[in-house]
Amino acid sequence: MSDFPLNAGLILSGILFLTGLLGVITRRNILFTLMSVEIMFNAAGLAFVLAGAQHGKADGQVMLIFILAMAAAEVAVGLALILQMHRLQQTVDTDAMNQLRD
Repeated sequence: MSDFPLNAGLILSGILFLTGLLGVITRRNILFTLMSVEIMFNAAGLAFVLAGAQHGKADGQVMLIFILAMAAAEVAVGLALILQMHRLQQTVDTDAMNQLRD
């Protein structure tokens, strides 16, 4: 095992999560929004792995596998939505989605 301190890892995880959250809030391009959500998923996975390593159990790695599977499903659905949005609106700007309401 490495001697990487838990506090430093959790601070890194928090910074990554806040970076992803800031990207979700501020970006209008749906591609950048999806990438920001992926950063948030990876930050949560890092926190789980660090907590599992601290307690000496593999629970953190198991949760990371579930997070990666959820992220893969999110990418598949997100890219399908992006393709449909680009086909209908000729843009990937999230503000253009307001025009789909009737």
